[in-house]
Amino acid sequence: MESLTLTALLNKSAKDFPNRRAVSLSGRLDLTHAQLQQIVDHAASLLISAGIHPGDVVALTFPNTIEFVVMFLAVIRCRATAAPLNQAYTAEEFEFYLSDSESKLLIMPQEPILPALTAASKLKIPHVTSTLDFQSKIVTLSTDRPKGVPLTQLNLASSVLNIKSIYKLTESDSTVLVLPLFHVHGLLAGLLSSLVAGAAVALPAARRFSASTFWKDMVSDNATWYTAVPTIHQIILDRHVSKPEPAYPKLRFIRSCSASLAPVIMERLEEAFGAPVLEAYAMTEAAHLMASNPLPEDGPHKPGSVGRPIGQEMTILNGNGVVQPVGISDEVCIRGPNVTKGYKNNPEGNKAAFQFGWFHTGGVGFLDEDGLLHLVGRIKEPINGGGLSAVINISSSLQAICAFTFKLCV
Repeated sequence: MESLTLTALLNKSAKDFPNRRAVSLSGRLDLTHAQLQQIVDHAASLLISAGIHPGDVVALTFPNTIEFVVMFLAVIRCRATAAPLNQAYTAEEFEFYLSDSESKLLIMPQEPILPALTAASKLKIPHVTSTLDFQSKIVTLSTDRPKGVPLTQLNLASSVLNIKSIYKLTESDSTVLVLPLFHVHGLLAGLLSSLVAGAAVALPAARRFSASTFWKDMVSDNATWYTAVPTIHQIILDRHVSKPEPAYPKLRFIRSCSASLAPVIMERLEEAFGAPVLEAYAMTEAAHLMASNPLPEDGPHKPGSVGRPIGQEMTILNGNGVVQPVGISDEVCIRGPNVTKGYKNNPEGNKAAFQFGWFHTGGVGFLDEDGLLHLVGRIKEPINGGGLSAVINISSSLQAICAFTFKLCV
């Protein structure tokens, strides 16, 4: 297991499904898994030529673009650490994250994000822009306090395999990425699990979620599923009521995560779009997925439950570390290859989070007689970064990937 890496899984997808569609952009560009690998390899060589070494931290701030996908994977490919940052940060926030992560390079889109540029210039951090030529399919680089959550390639690879397994993702699947890729929900559950499965992903024409174009993108890309937060599901339903589409794609399932989904919204989604809605439970420290409801053929779905643990152990412990019986609520605790080994530079946080041989999620819930988890509250607040839940630092070695107010280290 220690040799399991995300890079190896993606290489396998390129070998097994070389001619299957991997990433698309609103009919303007389609890349197969083999083409994506070639572009990523070239981009990685540019980073190495620019002086990036294994373990160096490279910050990326992009909207959801092809360039982000390529550069994120390229940083990992050359065994550096990727730190995706929210492009909506202020200059002061960028300055904090760039300094705290000790970033050696900042990569931005061709239209630079000025607060990031200001912060990088102040800190004397080199910055480049990245552009993919759609004709030649070549990428060019041109110069123009929250807890850190270190995640290794083993953590990430374990998590994406868990996601692939529970939802039975294959090369026949396709999805539209409606969530930001600087967040683990969109990055792992949407992008990376699809690529590892040999499946396809499409980036929205608006480079972010847009209710007016969502179903058009889903239909044009033959989407078989999508994952989103409850707020987006509600917007999709409201749009369906006020301005229904002439036709909807046949979906295998709809996934909901990152916040509790009201049972009435779940029912309306299933009725409107004819697909099962699978609620899941996740957090950055677990490289996203902890528990999920199964596909209909694999078991029942209990409203109010976030499903069974996926690819890890889960138990309910009281304050003395005693396992609680079925139906009794206390802290949800986990352990497994997807779980971080500890927070960055935070010995007190690690002492509190890792007790009795388990990682303590801070969530309160109980396991029922069928082994399904029901959440009832929290005993501590999640890491918060601008309303999201952490910044991710992604490092490509098997060493750390750091997450600052939402950082993922690969």
